[in-house]
Amino acid sequence: MKEVLIASLGLLLVPKSIQINIEDFFGKNLCLPVGYAYNLENNADMVYKLNTVSETINDISKTYENDEEDIDGGALQKRKEAFIEEAQEKIQKLKDNVLYDDFLDEENTLLSDIFDILVQNDLITKKDILDILESHNEYVLGFEDFDTNMKIEEDINVAARFLNEIYKIEKLNNLWKLKLHENKKAISSQLSGVSRTISKVANSIRDDEINFEEIKKEIDILCKQKNIEILDMKIKKEINGRYIVNIYKETCKEKEKCKIEEVEKILSKVLRTDIVLQKEVCGKKEEQKLCKQIYVSKDRFSVQIGIAYDKKSGSVISGDYSTQTKLDDGKYFIALSDGMGSGAEARKSSQIAVKMLTRMLASGFDRDTSMELINSSMYINSKEDSYATLDVAILDLYSGNMEFMKNGACPTFIKNRKHVKVVKSISLPAGILDRIDLVVYDKDLNDGDIIVMCTDGILESNTEYENKEVWVKNILEEIETDNVQKIANIILKEAIDNNLGYPKDDMTVIVVKVSEK
Repeated sequence: MKEVLIASLGLLLVPKSIQINIEDFFGKNLCLPVGYAYNLENNADMVYKLNTVSETINDISKTYENDEEDIDGGALQKRKEAFIEEAQEKIQKLKDNVLYDDFLDEENTLLSDIFDILVQNDLITKKDILDILESHNEYVLGFEDFDTNMKIEEDINVAARFLNEIYKIEKLNNLWKLKLHENKKAISSQLSGVSRTISKVANSIRDDEINFEEIKKEIDILCKQKNIEILDMKIKKEINGRYIVNIYKETCKEKEKCKIEEVEKILSKVLRTDIVLQKEVCGKKEEQKLCKQIYVSKDRFSVQIGIAYDKKSGSVISGDYSTQTKLDDGKYFIALSDGMGSGAEARKSSQIAVKMLTRMLASGFDRDTSMELINSSMYINSKEDSYATLDVAILDLYSGNMEFMKNGACPTFIKNRKHVKVVKSISLPAGILDRIDLVVYDKDLNDGDIIVMCTDGILESNTEYENKEVWVKNILEEIETDNVQKIANIILKEAIDNNLGYPKDDMTVIVVKVSEK
């Protein structure tokens, strides 16, 4: 109000003979630089191209779906037909065999029954062949003569080896078909997920331009008054009400400051909520022409994290891998993975799972799609017995909510004062099945919540309890301190002591404390 009054008095004191031309102050340029008009047109073109790419990828995904064979319905019948066809083709090698004419039965009933026995027992014997012949009212004569008997015995044994070999090849071919079928399903799922994500990005660009055009103009005018030149701006409002503002500027000159505090004040004023800098990519440091700043609505909660870990006794490296980071949308991301076994291969599996998930969430992939893509990728590329659990916590420090995602992972413990809640699921690790068995939990954050995540090396260390999580729950109920690092150290030390001072497996424990600001 003071600024308005001073400006009004200034205008009243100016003599009427003096003409004031607003263009003399601001020039004849538009409120927004020409770059904005270009960007609006450019963004529309980008949205069109992204949607086109999304539709193309989705079409490719459908070709994999259409190309899938019916593995469940009629699969056994198809296998039988393939077996009979292969047997009839190779039967010419047995022209001198006593069973040659029986194998050429036009109705193929003999070969059909033989296949059924092979499926049931995985092997066919001389006795099985004689029993099948008898069931068809066909009998092999000549056993009373020694020489003839030896010839018949040898022919039947040759026929049995011949049939077993054909079935073995057919079974191997079928396994490859199954693997190919599963890989096609996984690829179809991956492409479909990528298509949805690209479409989501395109829609967010379009919605951004439609919903925040006037707000952008106001922000740009206020920034110009503070000599802050903005080249481009993206504004997004999350479902939880949180604003995310991406600002692009030219790289600052050596003596210039980024004026972050001024931008925070302007954004807070226009958007009518506290806005703070979330992340900055400095063009000067990255040797680029542009600087990118990400501003978000201020968090209501803060976090403290403690981590303690040890590798299996005798192992070179731990198979556990974890990460903790703040995503561009302001949410705090914590992931813990336990690779199958211990050592370098286990570490590689867990590291791939965690890094892929982090990158996908940061790139705009939604939660479910990210987990499905990781699982299918590991399923296609993993070696035998090369799997990894995934234990993920995503904390929305703005709205006060947290999500747990578990795939073959250990229980999570939530402590608030003396009360300890156990969150657990029964699911297989990532990479075992072509479809992920994802279990998701949702919970509101409370001031003082302490969240404990761990790998099975911690839980399995105690053999006294049938329910392995009980001993960790008991420790958390007794612990008086709320220092996250001390809690992590206490749990790890207790787990090692459970095995007489030697880690019986890779062990990792992460402790997170949530505090309301």
